[in-house]
Amino acid sequence: MQKPTHTEAQLRSVKIDFYLTHKFYAIPIFIIIMGLVFWLTFDVIGAFLSDILSDVIDAVTASVDNTLTVLDIAPSMHSLIIDGIFSGVGAVLSFLPTIVTLFFFLSMLEDSGYMARVAFVMDKMLRKIGLSGSSFVPMFIGFGCSVPAIMASRTLASERDRKMTIMLTPFMSCSAKLPIYGMFIAAFFPHSGGLVMLSLYLTGICVAVLSGFLLNSLVFRGKPVPFVMELPAYRLPTARNIIMHMWEKAKDFLHKAFTVIFLVSIIVWFLQNFDVRFYMVDASDSVIASIGKLAAPIFAPLGFGSWQATTSLICGITAKEVVISTLSVLAVGSGGAPDLASLFSPLTAYTFLVFCLLYPPCVAALATIRRELNSDTSTLCLMGYELVVAWCVAFIVRQIGLMLGFS
Repeated sequence: MQKPTHTEAQLRSVKIDFYLTHKFYAIPIFIIIMGLVFWLTFDVIGAFLSDILSDVIDAVTASVDNTLTVLDIAPSMHSLIIDGIFSGVGAVLSFLPTIVTLFFFLSMLEDSGYMARVAFVMDKMLRKIGLSGSSFVPMFIGFGCSVPAIMASRTLASERDRKMTIMLTPFMSCSAKLPIYGMFIAAFFPHSGGLVMLSLYLTGICVAVLSGFLLNSLVFRGKPVPFVMELPAYRLPTARNIIMHMWEKAKDFLHKAFTVIFLVSIIVWFLQNFDVRFYMVDASDSVIASIGKLAAPIFAPLGFGSWQATTSLICGITAKEVVISTLSVLAVGSGGAPDLASLFSPLTAYTFLVFCLLYPPCVAALATIRRELNSDTSTLCLMGYELVVAWCVAFIVRQIGLMLGFS
């Protein structure tokens, strides 16, 4: 009888897995690793590169501004180009390095085999809310984009698990929200960006878990299907895979910046400068201000009841990056930069981020949910639920902040 032999890689994987899949150590290690990733992205590498790109965009904007002035372009067209297009699109583009940096680290974790371990560890936690570890894969994809994440739920064997996963995935913070986080972190939390990011991602996960308990108890009663997976050996990430992953994210971001965000920035500029009779007016008397003022009282208890903040959230349904482009057009301060301090305090800025994290995803994701669930009623109910959850969690966060003495 011959004993089976194990390769050196397999033995090394077993030793590492003792810690990374340990029932006590695994989750704290995962939180520490993600905290390190966010710190490097938002406080060190990504922030540094974004600042450089922002300076380049500011220089180009100033050059175009001077050129338009020399050419004596009509004031309205001048404003459209600088205050509308350059402010809207430029504010979003400056966060491209941050997004690429984050996905560089996430690609390394995935390519190394670590994320397979996280799925294995999460199986036990997910089973408590009525799902299996197989649901972790679509939900993890949701950290990149909700659309492919929702479509990835098709691979789940159980229809019950598939529907639950679709409904919980939007609570995972997609990459389209990164420019929102980046701008507010730079304005209000420049020295604690990694901690703020980690808290937002954990908040999304916790809300998904609590929602899972609710759905499992009231709507989708039953047991999840068994979860079986083979853990691959650890390996060094390949440069080709990492570069391809980063390029896909950058390409998608640039495509959205020069299509959806470009068009919405122009529309927002027009709505900001004209009233219903198409007369040029002050921004506070414009069409978009009228819309924002109607909805503003809903958000007043959350601390950001200004029409500018409300309008940015409404426009953000088209694409989450539009929240930033809208604020950049509506809240222009001295030098053309967004004056967020006039609309938010540090506490209300964080509350605003929590609401952006949890409220309904973009129209592309909603259309995908509608197609996968094959029900208008279920999609509308999900949107309503997400709005209520986002408002309630943001309200609780603000009340806790006020009790702790923050402002």
